[in-house]
Amino acid sequence: MSLRARESASICYPDRSRGRPPWRREGRDVCGGRQQRRAGAVVARVCAIDIGKAGLVACVRVPHPTNPDRRVQEVREYASVTPALLALADWLRCERVELVAMEATSAYWKPVFYLLEAEGFTCWLLNAKHVKNVPGRPKTDRLDAIWLAKVMERGMCRPSLVHPKPIRRLRDLTRYRRMMPLADSPQSC
Repeated sequence: MSLRARESASICYPDRSRGRPPWRREGRDVCGGRQQRRAGAVVARVCAIDIGKAGLVACVRVPHPTNPDRRVQEVREYASVTPALLALADWLRCERVELVAMEATSAYWKPVFYLLEAEGFTCWLLNAKHVKNVPGRPKTDRLDAIWLAKVMERGMCRPSLVHPKPIRRLRDLTRYRRMMPLADSPQSC
């Protein structure tokens, strides 16, 4: 590319990252020659839960009441017992949460997922590999919940498969029957 062509390209497109004109880049609008980021929120009201054995940390991110470009987040901790999970469901209902996301942590996610699903919330179970935090940053339950909420509200992950309730009940029944000893078998006599 000649010097003259390079100069004209920089005049036409002052920000030449990735070689595309600014109005063709994804996630950006050009207004009056200045680039402005589009509102990146896909889900307006989201809750992310970091689950542990004895407790959980929930982060709710909702739009700011007066400034639509800003977000408000609140982080709370709950125990992993039924009364505390019902209090969590009440708080999420008061905040009008649209989507609840949680990482698949051993089998600790099941009571939380099933209770919130029974309370009428849309729940997503996320693979921990897909929402891995940035290396080099401190890793606490609180920071994990905040990171997960930000990832969810921007639509940067997909849910894992959790079977519908009738299929789960059938699978539980099948497992239970497999574990029971065969009382009517001729070999037990």
